[in-house]
Amino acid sequence: MHSSRLSVIGSHLAHAESQAISPSPLAMTANRTSPLTTHVLDTSLGRPAAEVPIKLYRTGERLGEEWSQVSSGQTNSDGRCNNLLNTLEAGVYKITFDTATYFNKNGIRQYFYPYVDIVFEVQDPNQHYHVPLLLNPFGYSTYRGS
Repeated sequence: MHSSRLSVIGSHLAHAESQAISPSPLAMTANRTSPLTTHVLDTSLGRPAAEVPIKLYRTGERLGEEWSQVSSGQTNSDGRCNNLLNTLEAGVYKITFDTATYFNKNGIRQYFYPYVDIVFEVQDPNQHYHVPLLLNPFGYSTYRGS
C-alpha cells in the first residue's frame, strides 16, 4: 500500500512537470490564469487535496508590518488553485491553507497543523510563481515549483 501511494504521488508530480515543460494552449489557459498558483497533495492518501480553503496576504517590505488579505479561494478537485490573482506585484506574500477544514471534511480527527502559512518573496512579478504544498496530518513540505 505504501508503494502504491508513492506511485500515485510520483505520477501526479510527473504529470504536473510535463505540463509545465510543454503545455498545450488549452493547458496554458487553464493552468496560467494567475501569475501565482498552488497545488496541494495529501501524501497520507496519495491524492490531491480538494476543497482546501486558501487566503492570500501581502505585507510591506519591513518585517513586522501588518498583513493585508488580497485574495481567497480553494483548491479544485485536482488540488489546484489557479485563480488567486490577476496581476502580481513585487513584495512579500503569505498563503494560508486552512488544513483543519480539509481534515475535518475528510473524517481526519487527529492532526497537528490546523493551518499552514507559507511566506515567500516575489522579486520579479513578470515570472510565474507556483507554491505546492505536500500535506499529511502530522507534517508538510513545500518548495518553489514551476
